[in-house]
Amino acid sequence: MNRRRLGVNIDHVATIRNARGEKYPDPLRAALIAEKNGADSITIHLREDRRHIRDHDLKNIKKKLKIPLNLEMAPTNEMLNIALRYKPNFVCIVPEKRLEVTTEGGLNLKKNTHILRKIIDKLKKNKIRVSLFVEPKIHHIYLSKNYGANCVELHTGRFCNLFNKNKNIKLAFSNIKRSSMYAKKIGLDVHAGHGLTYKSAKQLSKIKSISEFNIGHFIIAESIFVTLKNSIRKFKKIINN
Repeated sequence: MNRRRLGVNIDHVATIRNARGEKYPDPLRAALIAEKNGADSITIHLREDRRHIRDHDLKNIKKKLKIPLNLEMAPTNEMLNIALRYKPNFVCIVPEKRLEVTTEGGLNLKKNTHILRKIIDKLKKNKIRVSLFVEPKIHHIYLSKNYGANCVELHTGRFCNLFNKNKNIKLAFSNIKRSSMYAKKIGLDVHAGHGLTYKSAKQLSKIKSISEFNIGHFIIAESIFVTLKNSIRKFKKIINN
């Protein structure tokens, strides 16, 4: 089996920094530590309200990072222009609501057809690989391929919520497995992310068609107790066992 990749999301390093309006902790420092300790890519989400990652973070991280940078962004003209300016290696297009605490679900692919096709086309013409953050449903995978995406990131939030509450995960797990297998069959790379912990990631690592896990909040939270280095290294072992 090919080695699975781990993308480390460092948004919440910026959340801690912004809580006090200080210059520390610096997300760039976290990105470089992650890079040194086995992260295969770094993910940052530049939100419209700049609640955590800010424009200068994107600029600094892109300049210093040697591993790929994955920029999560809403499907807006503002974010498209920023992506074209800084040219991250990957862009993951995600839905965004101002009042949400975190991303609440996958993209509404039927509602945003025109803007999604336009953004995907422009990003790909600038040699930026494009992923769509979608619910684990076959039709959403089909539409992602139809719109021209290179890969999909399956929203694992529902599965993780059920898993964390010790509820029945059979259907949620099956949906992720079926969707990932179908995506791989039609030529899409398959990523998974949202709400993952050591235990839930271990469960989903049984699905061989998932090639990459993107994990942020739990890694940053766990690093308080075990260091960022050790949290990343433990996840690498879990997803590749």
